[in-house]
Amino acid sequence: MKNTPLTQKLSGLFIPPICAVAIVGITKFGLAEFAAEGSSPVFIFSEFVIVPILMGILSAWFWRKLNLTGTDRTLYSIYTIVLTILLCYIFLQEGIICLAIVSPLIFAFVFAGIFIGKAMFSKNNNTLNVSVVAMLLFIFMGDALSKHEYENEVTDTMIVHATPAQIWKNVVAFKRIEKKPGYWLFRMGLPSPVESTVDGYYVGAGRKCIFSNGYTFGEKIAVYNENKDLTFDITDQPRDPEIMNHLDLVRGQFLLKDNGDGTTTLTGNSWYKLYVFPTWYYDSWAQSIVRNVHVRVMEHIKELSENTGAKN
Repeated sequence: MKNTPLTQKLSGLFIPPICAVAIVGITKFGLAEFAAEGSSPVFIFSEFVIVPILMGILSAWFWRKLNLTGTDRTLYSIYTIVLTILLCYIFLQEGIICLAIVSPLIFAFVFAGIFIGKAMFSKNNNTLNVSVVAMLLFIFMGDALSKHEYENEVTDTMIVHATPAQIWKNVVAFKRIEKKPGYWLFRMGLPSPVESTVDGYYVGAGRKCIFSNGYTFGEKIAVYNENKDLTFDITDQPRDPEIMNHLDLVRGQFLLKDNGDGTTTLTGNSWYKLYVFPTWYYDSWAQSIVRNVHVRVMEHIKELSENTGAKN
């Protein structure tokens, strides 16, 4: 095949995404061997930062002899990312919502890589070029061989115009939520909580949190302090291509504090593990998702409890 401008352009569009998805796939399934049994595979920092930069540099190398404008490079970056996302969906079986979340991060670093590569190849300094690529590969290898663990907690509070005794039964288990979710990711198709059931009102009892798509989280009550503290461990959770394949909920808790004026402060706590890095990007998404799960459930508990209080 002749090295024509069209060939150079297409090579810069197609070869980097194929290489990137291959690297991510090898890393994903390779690291899975070292993951604890039952846990999710880890997506490391380098897969979303170093690999996209290398993609951009590789594209810039193919385009180095083309007279591309800044607009051309930006437009081609978008094409490259769309193809990368499509390949991840097909071959890595990632979900639509997960890919929508990761897209801005990939775009930022592919775009950066393209302009880094443009600067590298315009100087025609092979020593510098090899040094930059070698440094990025060194960071990638070090990251891939490092241990990755991250846990966090999200806390939300809400004032309920009812007593702890009126709220408690709705905390332990609640009737189905019929209200349509307002959170934009729920509207996109991310499963939202709709119902909670319980096997008994004591420590050790089984509990289930059911989501809109039928997914069920198995739970076990760890603390049962009536009208004050319901704490439960997550014993079983679904695996799917969306968020729950990258985040494990570990424990949940509802705390009730009597304010002495006929109202109660309801606090919801959740502890989770995150399996995607960098956490400075993904943890903000995780917190937002967990917080909106809290709010949806707590608003429902508030409505049920206040209606009960009004009848009394």
